[in-house]
Amino acid sequence: MSMRVLHVASEIYPLVKTGGLADVTGALPKALADAGADVRVLLPGLPPILAGLHDARTVFHCGPAFGAAGITVRRGRLADSGLAAYVIDAPFLYVRPGNPYLGPDGKEWRDNHRRFGLLGWTAAHLGAGDIDPAWAPAVVNAHDWHAGLAPAYLAAHPGPAAATVFTVHNLAFQGLFPLESRTELDVPPSQLTYEGMEFHGQLSFLKAGLAFADRITTVSPTYALEIRSPEHGCGLDGLLRTRSARLSGILNGVDPAVWDPATDRAIAHNYSRVDLAGKQACKRALQAELGLPALDVPLFTLVSRLTHQKGIDLLLDVLPERARYSAQLAVLGSGDAAFEAGLARAVAE
Repeated sequence: MSMRVLHVASEIYPLVKTGGLADVTGALPKALADAGADVRVLLPGLPPILAGLHDARTVFHCGPAFGAAGITVRRGRLADSGLAAYVIDAPFLYVRPGNPYLGPDGKEWRDNHRRFGLLGWTAAHLGAGDIDPAWAPAVVNAHDWHAGLAPAYLAAHPGPAAATVFTVHNLAFQGLFPLESRTELDVPPSQLTYEGMEFHGQLSFLKAGLAFADRITTVSPTYALEIRSPEHGCGLDGLLRTRSARLSGILNGVDPAVWDPATDRAIAHNYSRVDLAGKQACKRALQAELGLPALDVPLFTLVSRLTHQKGIDLLLDVLPERARYSAQLAVLGSGDAAFEAGLARAVAE
């Protein structure tokens, strides 16, 4: 019998993507399915996700809950991958402008604790076999803070339930909310402790996942080591050291079906490691698109969130030195206003 695995996330490529999380959730479940596992995904009912769900049928309905008058869980298949998917249809919580976490004004939605608490709650009830009578997972893999309450809800479940894995893609984003939100989320008081999800007087969705999951994984072995140190642990290094026997780093891979320059239709010219001629044509096309002169000098590119964690401060520090040499640099990204301003000054200079 194939292992039944449920992946729980707030975004999935190509339907909704703000970062690398969506790339992993778009590729990993399919890779596991190709390896023989019985894999499904659980996603919030953001408009692009609902639009990408085909052959949907209702498997569960309840309400009012989490601030919504009605909540419907629909099961179908994602049009792009064919993966079986559960989508939480709750328009009051998910049908909004902006990205999954922020409004058009760039500020977090004030009810994000309810929006993503519902995601974890639904995952837990799927893991306990309460939602779909035809299928229940043996393992629930929750991704990042948005799904962090899933392991906590499952840990509090009185009966048999799925084992849990919590995957940390970025420890810096922790899903912090006032302690008073506990009542809206129906979190047991026994879990709202220093050893549980309480974090400096707040409730942390990320810490909930770290504290209550059966296993913790990160996106690389190196990151699994780094986050156990005070320098990179974001205040959670003590907990991570305590749980180090259950913490593993699994290196994010590259999907050769998507990222093979020998077959990629999105680049100017195909090339391979044995025939690099097309790479020069790609470089010339990028220089032309960016308005850079077609010089035979190194062209460095960086695609990243502009944050301290990504080392943008190091880049800005070396730019004056780099300017002494013949080279070109292209940066694509957004983030910290100071880093955006620093790069803008570098362009002007």
